[in-house]
Amino acid sequence: MAMATAPSCRFCGAPLGHVLIDLGMSPLCESYLAADQLNRMEPFYPLHVYVCERCFLVQLEEYVAPAHIFSEYAYFSSYSSSWREHARRYAEAMRARFGLGRSSLVAEVGSNDGYLLEHFVAAGVPVLGIEPAANVAAAALARGVRTVVRFFGREAAADLLAHGGPADLIVGNNVLAQIPNLNDCVAGMKILLAPRGVATIEVPHLMRLIEGNQFDTIYHEHFFYFSFLALETIFAGHGLTLFDVEELPTHGGSMRVYARHAENGSTPVGARVTALRTEEEAAGFRGVKRYETFAEQVYETKRKLLEFLIDVKRQDKSVAGYGAPGKGNTLLNYCGIRTDFVDYTVDRNPYKHGKFLPGTHIPIFATERIEETKPDYVLILPWNLKDEILEQMAGIRAWGGRFVVPIPEVTVIP
Repeated sequence: MAMATAPSCRFCGAPLGHVLIDLGMSPLCESYLAADQLNRMEPFYPLHVYVCERCFLVQLEEYVAPAHIFSEYAYFSSYSSSWREHARRYAEAMRARFGLGRSSLVAEVGSNDGYLLEHFVAAGVPVLGIEPAANVAAAALARGVRTVVRFFGREAAADLLAHGGPADLIVGNNVLAQIPNLNDCVAGMKILLAPRGVATIEVPHLMRLIEGNQFDTIYHEHFFYFSFLALETIFAGHGLTLFDVEELPTHGGSMRVYARHAENGSTPVGARVTALRTEEEAAGFRGVKRYETFAEQVYETKRKLLEFLIDVKRQDKSVAGYGAPGKGNTLLNYCGIRTDFVDYTVDRNPYKHGKFLPGTHIPIFATERIEETKPDYVLILPWNLKDEILEQMAGIRAWGGRFVVPIPEVTVIP
């Protein structure tokens, strides 16, 4: 019998042997089901996360082609008001910092429904969105954001360069982790970027993920989990230098890195780069030992969440979910939480109403359902939007309802 070959790192090619966490088998986290699909076979894939011992890039194997995941996608950025505000502030800051105007071009990789580029459009700055999901790109076009439907890489970058000129600003917000051919994507940025242009990339920060026990942000649609050290190595491998970095509160702790051509000496590498590099090195992120305690803290979180739910159900209390995010599906499937624990969940995105969560088959309703059924507990699945949701749903306290936040550990908010 042939032995299975070890996977290799998708940046440097080294064999992957060190496991960060094994979350078992899980369905694609954005593959919501219609009622007539509930009795069909549902594909599950391993959620098995590796650390490369050469470049320290944390990654999943690719089980499903991106074309299958992203050709029609259920995530629309515009349904989070705090995320829209984050985008507005970003656009304002970039225009001011880099002097972007009517003769500039801002290109966004993975531009979703145009929620970010619309702020540049409103200020008269020419834009180009690059979005593989046709249904989401259609929403961007409807709001006046010029968008092409395709995956981004070297070939797309060369085409766009030939037909629209180089980009003064390339934006990649929470998209780099979703492109399995990482080298092709970063090489494409090098091609499309103007000689003195800047690329800004936002990604969840691996150091904060591990510190905050955010294992539910691991799912098949995210192929990579980045430390600053790994990102710096990857961009340098394609002739791009990270000259600045900001730490952000979004998605439980993210970083925004600023890249330029290595040969563009006009922008020196700033102190924040040195500081974060030093912090990660001191925390042990250039060695595999730092990663070894993560699995046990995840197992303990599962035990505590199940203990809580078993206890409240034995008291004949009702539990509803709030939100139907990808991270919620990782949490629920890994913990084995179905309608025996959570009656239903609600979401602001009408696209998901009447559908069911993958794997667990928990039904999704409009947010009004909570007011109608008055559950004792509301489990907040998109915990990164906790403050926004606590404000929106404050009315549950009228009947004594309480909120539950599962990450970093189970917390009940009266």
